[in-house]
Amino acid sequence: METASAKELRDELKHRSESELRDIVLRLSRFKKENKELLSYLLFQSHNEDDYIATIKTLIDEKLLEINTSNGYYAKKAVRRILRETKKFVRYSGSKETEVALLIHFCRSLQETHPRLMNVKVIKDIVERQVVLIKVRISTLHEDLQHDFEEEINSIDY
Repeated sequence: METASAKELRDELKHRSESELRDIVLRLSRFKKENKELLSYLLFQSHNEDDYIATIKTLIDEKLLEINTSNGYYAKKAVRRILRETKKFVRYSGSKETEVALLIHFCRSLQETHPRLMNVKVIKDIVERQVVLIKVRISTLHEDLQHDFEEEINSIDY
């Protein structure tokens, strides 16, 4: 089966009625958890980005506290899993400000909750790559936001 392009899908959706579109969206939400999460974000959380960011920050903090630090391998896997989930939530939002805020929070929280893990080379490299990514994203934001985020990123030791 060949997948249609985004333009073809957009053109086809123009010809569908409201009830057909509703049925398509509901059917799509049944198949993947990510589809359901994205739909939940779009319907319930997209109108208040600040609450969404606060919710994700709380989730990041909870996940970081659950990390098994007895073994570097398990700690590395847990950090990568949390980062992957964070980036998934960033994709739902699509906002660069949200991305910067959540990644800064991830790096700072990891540093504060598990300072010993910052001595593990793999985890330190993960944080360094995120800081570089954050700096690139900050450069595309408005000047006032750039200044605020620059101060926050400078508070992270890596």
